[in-house]
Amino acid sequence: MSDRIEITRIDDESGHGLGRVGHEWVAVPFSAVGDVVDDALNMVEAGSKDRQQPPCTHFGTCGGCQLQHLGDGFVAGWKRGVVGEALSRQGLETAVDRTVSVPAASRRRAKFTLQRTKKADLFGFIAQGTHTVVDLEECPILAPKLLEAIPDLRVLARLAAPRKRAVTLHATASLTGLDVHIEGGKELDLPLRERVIQQATESDIARLTWDEDIVAERRRPAYKFGKTLVYPPPGTFLQAARETELIVMHVLEQELGEAKRMADLFCGCGTFSVPLAERGSVAAYDADKAMVDALRDAARRSNTPLEATTRDLFRRPLLKHELDFEAVVFDPPRPGAKAQAEQIAMSDVPLVIGVSCNPRSFARDAKLLTDGGYALTRVVPVDQFRWSPHIEVVGVFRRG
Repeated sequence: MSDRIEITRIDDESGHGLGRVGHEWVAVPFSAVGDVVDDALNMVEAGSKDRQQPPCTHFGTCGGCQLQHLGDGFVAGWKRGVVGEALSRQGLETAVDRTVSVPAASRRRAKFTLQRTKKADLFGFIAQGTHTVVDLEECPILAPKLLEAIPDLRVLARLAAPRKRAVTLHATASLTGLDVHIEGGKELDLPLRERVIQQATESDIARLTWDEDIVAERRRPAYKFGKTLVYPPPGTFLQAARETELIVMHVLEQELGEAKRMADLFCGCGTFSVPLAERGSVAAYDADKAMVDALRDAARRSNTPLEATTRDLFRRPLLKHELDFEAVVFDPPRPGAKAQAEQIAMSDVPLVIGVSCNPRSFARDAKLLTDGGYALTRVVPVDQFRWSPHIEVVGVFRRG
């Protein structure tokens, strides 16, 4: 191995710096383009102009962030490049907009772990490359409501944690308070249930769920999509930051034009369906019945032309003859929407807008659409997960 390795790129999955040794790439965590390391991966020269002082004291041990040592301008440009490269691998050469970044302190949901040790109970995020928990003292990505609640969440996790096993606590900051879901806790007998309910009351938790059991619900957790409040079930997937919803909706409003008959595929509990229904009729589809029921409830209360249907679009995608819409929005999970994209590619829908948290699966689906005659006219990267390699993508496809 060479005595000196120059870092020439950042890996688009791990966020590690990469340097070539012969025909192989070597990954170096927390390095930057222009750095030089020795053959033991120790820093020889921190030569990158893109470095910055990490804003969090936990950076380097906590596994939540990988890129705090790099300036925002570099990260935004790098994420734009990652999206462009993913499209290029599929033979799609198209202009990519500048990355739109959500602000720091905007993450409204987080997954915490409590781990018991001989010396202390550690509560926070998993350390980089280990199963050890970093005891959380600060976090610049969390929304204030989540950050302020950490002492109370720590108490709940301690009540839940078995002696020899870690416990996981999911917390989301809703408009009516925290929605907390505990996984892997000890058996919830009557005395423990009473203590947990008391703690949830003292901490003013809106809803507390223990595995599948709703232990306490003082207020229904609520989120505002468009002009309407939606009350999702426990465990609902939401965009990590409210600002991401606003960014995507801004793109939709710019591109939809006069479209009045729309479909929202993989709709969840209505992040986009509900505001879209304020401008026209929407047919919404998702496999999760509980989320679809929450969406139906919102449609009834808002008196909008929104029809929600439970349907597994991976196994039963809308077929080309069912896609009788002026516009289709699809926002699948990370694996993408291959089967559904194939059907859209054979349809006559004039406008398709894809939203994705995975540039690679997005590019694959984009290739299916362009092979079917669509033109990819706009691509917008969204940096929802600050200081991590993850990227949200919005793509606009038009049939000529």
